[in-house]
Amino acid sequence: MSSDNPGTDPATVADRYFTAWKGKDFATLRSLLADDVTFDGPFAQLDNADACVAGLRGMSEILTDIAVRKRFVDGPDVLTWFDLHTSVAPPAATANWSRVENGRITSIRVVFDPRPLLPPGG
Repeated sequence: MSSDNPGTDPATVADRYFTAWKGKDFATLRSLLADDVTFDGPFAQLDNADACVAGLRGMSEILTDIAVRKRFVDGPDVLTWFDLHTSVAPPAATANWSRVENGRITSIRVVFDPRPLLPPGG
């Protein structure tokens, strides 16, 4: 559901999420997540905001850039296509599907090829 407040519309919330993650502003990142946010990605399936922030904090240790290529908005759903740059692997083309309700992200689904990020033999 969209909000009349332009700061809480789905596209703005998604933009703020990526800006906070890239800037390692975890307080802002946490404020954008519903307490019971779900996260489903190649390395984790989580069911609350604190676990989600902890996972993003861990990923940020190797994060060097997030280059957003395109954002698609369909009501409360926002699909962000970006290149995930890390210090340990070539950039990974990544899709992030977020659902935003009442100005907060309630679910995140992330898809990318994790193989370059795995340890050798992993």
